[in-house]
Amino acid sequence: MTLAAILLATLAAGIGSVWLAEVLLRLGLGAGRVGPQHLLSLAAGALLATAFMHLLPEAFEGGVDAQPLFATLLVGLVFFFLLEKAELWHHGHEHGLPGMHGGHGHAGHDHGGHSHHHHGQSAGGGWTLLTGDSVHCFGDGVLIASAFVADLRLGLVAALSVLAHEVPHHVGDLVVLRQRGAARNAALIKVSLAGAVSALGGLAGYFIVDRWQGALPYFLTVASSSFIYVALADLIPQLQRRLPAAQALGQVAWLGAGIAAVTLASVLAHGFGH
Repeated sequence: MTLAAILLATLAAGIGSVWLAEVLLRLGLGAGRVGPQHLLSLAAGALLATAFMHLLPEAFEGGVDAQPLFATLLVGLVFFFLLEKAELWHHGHEHGLPGMHGGHGHAGHDHGGHSHHHHGQSAGGGWTLLTGDSVHCFGDGVLIASAFVADLRLGLVAALSVLAHEVPHHVGDLVVLRQRGAARNAALIKVSLAGAVSALGGLAGYFIVDRWQGALPYFLTVASSSFIYVALADLIPQLQRRLPAAQALGQVAWLGAGIAAVTLASVLAHGFGH
């Protein structure tokens, strides 16, 4: 039952986020009231709410002392910072969504946690982007599996948060592939295949966490550090620029909507679990 739920949730988050990104592009993302900045705000709220209201509380209920878990959280944040630094140093290229400030996440994201950057004119072509996406989605699958092993409700909330923060990333991936000459349908298929790798991560994560149940609080804490790093180091900095009051309030409202969405999903999932 748990394994089936993990596979379904990882596929929904990995592939569903790609198709949702495609729908937004077809509807003219940025041309209407919903733009890239709104999606970033929504994703940041969802990730922070999941980390602080769900993953960390569940980890601290696992019977492990607070100090080693806080140490794990700190090490996780530093690890994702160093991982991103190494990736940026190695590749030295980035791309951003239309209308966004700076680059956005996709640096080869090893555990669902750090951002990944590309530039439309990169000599690596689309394969570098897709390889980074695949590793990134594998890491997302592992952390979703960790949450599901702890609690079905927690797993559903984690999957929702992964889906939320993947949508703006996949919008950028689809745009970049098309800029490099890929047809619309071909780009959609390629990014969807990368998203499907999340199911492999979920499968691996299930067996890893199942064998080391005692380490589950640490897996959940690492997942939390991943979500916190993406939100605070990748998404929110793109929102920190001088804007008219109405737009700034809009960002705050979408951030709150992300928190509210995770909270609502948690309530609904809790009822479903019972």
